[in-house]
Amino acid sequence: MKNTKIVAAVGIVLALVLGGAFAYRFSHLAKGGKAATAEKEEAARTELGSEGKEGGDKQTRGVRLKPEILQSRAVVVETAKKASLGGVIVATGKVGANADRIAHVSPRIPGKIVWVGASLGDTVVAGQVLARLDSVELGEALSEYYKARSRIALARSNLDRIKSLVEKKIAARKEILQAETEYQTAMSELHADEERLRLYGLSPSEFEEHIEEKRILLPVHSPIAGVVTEKHTIVGELADPSKNLFTVTDLSSVWVLVDINEKDLAKIGRGRPAAVKVGAFPESVFRGRVTYIADLVDEATRTVKARIEVANPGRKLKPEMFATVELAIPPSSPPGLAVPEEALVELEGKKVLFITGDDAEFIPREVATGANGGGWVEVTAGLKEGERYAAKGGFLLKSELKKGELGEE
Repeated sequence: MKNTKIVAAVGIVLALVLGGAFAYRFSHLAKGGKAATAEKEEAARTELGSEGKEGGDKQTRGVRLKPEILQSRAVVVETAKKASLGGVIVATGKVGANADRIAHVSPRIPGKIVWVGASLGDTVVAGQVLARLDSVELGEALSEYYKARSRIALARSNLDRIKSLVEKKIAARKEILQAETEYQTAMSELHADEERLRLYGLSPSEFEEHIEEKRILLPVHSPIAGVVTEKHTIVGELADPSKNLFTVTDLSSVWVLVDINEKDLAKIGRGRPAAVKVGAFPESVFRGRVTYIADLVDEATRTVKARIEVANPGRKLKPEMFATVELAIPPSSPPGLAVPEEALVELEGKKVLFITGDDAEFIPREVATGANGGGWVEVTAGLKEGERYAAKGGFLLKSELKKGELGEE
């Protein structure tokens, strides 16, 4: 009985010892597993963190330009500010000569062309002689003019003689009155003949200059400065006032005629600014204003003709050229941040601006855009007023950014 109790006690002790050992081992393994798991998680977090940082660097990596590039003005920096953006109406049209600056040159009296001094395409000045005619009518007018000159000389001489005789009391004073009347009559006839020659196109200096010549040719002058755009005369042919010898056009200003949809008529008016572009000079923008809007609507196209008067420096715009016209319309919303269209570039499918703080390093930043017009785009998000950005040269900065990424890879 006693032995049985001893065996039971020993069994209990062994069970306790084995249970404690098992519990200790289990807890140690559990702690080790947790530690290993924690270490693995920490390592994973570290790895993700480094990747996230690298990714963040890629998003905020900038481009630092060399001083010589900045000095070349290839990249132009501006300060973000608010502006009122109006819309634009785009229309197509055709360039034409300014009808208020065209002159059809004809002789004022009939005659035979004996000299031509201008050719098609020549640039002429106002008053320049383009041709000369031999005219019978001019000869008759000159003959009357010279007779009037002789009569006035004779009348003046007779008046002086009568005055001398009156002073000597040889002639009566009434003879002075008669001589003065004859002199005034001769003077009036001379003035009439001079005016007749002026109407024919001959100035006093010209007929005085050739007074000793037996034959004076009738000059045909250009009334305006411009370019000879038409020539319809040759030496030897007859000409008269009904025949157009030359057409001179002043192309320093041209008209562009466009068709405006009737639904847009309320948005435009006379004096509204316009920008004109032609295919021959895609980089050039010619500025003008609306000077006329027709009163009739075309029944077939439901459009109205509008006329844009455009300055034409260098005579780049030629009549009959096709043109694209952007007509500015008043803004319909309050002022907002706006940037030039060329400042925006597409990067990885997003619209971005290159922002700078020191005008040397540029960071790409995604922005949201709104309305556009007149070469400007509203920025609704991603840009703050007063921030500096690359208004010009965005594509150069994008190219430099891509080069940097390829170099790192």
